[in-house]
Amino acid sequence: MRIGIIGAMSVEVEALRDKLENMETVTVSGMDFYSGSLCGKSVVVARCGIGKVFAAMCAQTMILRFGITHLINTGVGGTLCDRLDILDVAIADGVVQHDMDTSPLGDPVGLISGINKVVLPTSSALADMALDAARSMGKNCAKGIIASGDQFISSEARKRFIVDNFGAICCEMEGAAIGHVCYVNSVECLIVRSVSDSASGEAKMEYPEMVKHAAAQSQQLIELILERM
Repeated sequence: MRIGIIGAMSVEVEALRDKLENMETVTVSGMDFYSGSLCGKSVVVARCGIGKVFAAMCAQTMILRFGITHLINTGVGGTLCDRLDILDVAIADGVVQHDMDTSPLGDPVGLISGINKVVLPTSSALADMALDAARSMGKNCAKGIIASGDQFISSEARKRFIVDNFGAICCEMEGAAIGHVCYVNSVECLIVRSVSDSASGEAKMEYPEMVKHAAAQSQQLIELILERM
């Protein structure tokens, strides 16, 4: 077993990188990949950057260059449901690309051409581990569809579009691209998000403070998941 861990921002992966034992660094396509041991597991940690293209590049490199068998994508996202509030945890049991749209050709909104799916599955075993780990931390959490797109969602209209079309509980900008890469490569994946905002332009916590809390929370959650794997 070799586990890849991807975050979009440095703050989402720095703490995990700094805890790696016997760390080695390899740079591919401008991305730094840190390999070593964490919680007794062989892992590779990387910051992919923001957006679906960077996320897909990072995931494919981890699979082809580093031979990972499982991939965890951690980060922050906006809540789309009443069940999740700031710093709660969203765990994907499926991912969608909400900005994929060939519906003028008669396709369902979100259909991914070539594999003919709207919702891509994630690992149910890893999702259950994440749910158990989050609950052991005393966190409110929910499993459901996480929606990704190359857009920062801040309008009620777009939020409603995503909920109405996909039933998503959370939105962000990388997870579904990573899920897409894992699906076509038959790699087990987990997409998990700490809620950072309401996806409506409102914020209950200043962003720097939220990121600090979310990063610490994510580090603890990932380590608990690794211990269960």
